[in-house]
Amino acid sequence: MFTGIIQEVGEVAAVAPEPNGARITVRMPGLAAEVGMGDSVAVNGTCLTAVELGPELIAFEAMGETLARTTTGALAPGSRVNLEPALRPTDRMGGHVVQGHVDGVGEVRGTRPDGIAKVVEIAAPPEVLRYVVEKGSIAVDGVSLTVSAETDGGFEIWLIPHTCEATTFDALAAGDRVNLEADVLAKYVERLTGDRGDAAAG
Repeated sequence: MFTGIIQEVGEVAAVAPEPNGARITVRMPGLAAEVGMGDSVAVNGTCLTAVELGPELIAFEAMGETLARTTTGALAPGSRVNLEPALRPTDRMGGHVVQGHVDGVGEVRGTRPDGIAKVVEIAAPPEVLRYVVEKGSIAVDGVSLTVSAETDGGFEIWLIPHTCEATTFDALAAGDRVNLEADVLAKYVERLTGDRGDAAAG
């Protein structure tokens, strides 16, 4: 489990194809010492497992399903990535509950400045939009954010300067594809209320 509070911006050092998957090596000098074999790390919001350790480089394996359903398949040497190690029981819950299970891929429609903020509009697929509500939580490339407004086929987020500086969002621009994870609490509420409705109808 994660909270969507990015701990480091890393850089992809290598991508090696494997049968129906890939091994992705990330340069992460600030966090590498904290990562153990088999540990989970959210890489741009996608939960990946560490399979090779080094003082600065950590290798992860991604299966074909992950490559197909997230932006992980588009990573290449030099790609900057948001990184967050798994939550420890003693950590502060600074964001919201993030699982690292990407629900869909969105696309940045555009950005605009508004005072100190950077406003970003993102188009999202229906399977994500059904859980998007104004002032609700959503993870974008692993970053815990608040939905500021719903738009036609998408939503807006507002980024403070610190968020842009501490993540890859300083370079976020129209056309960029981003991993989206809806709030898991909304999904459970939908399932539970739906089950109750079916039972009542029967």
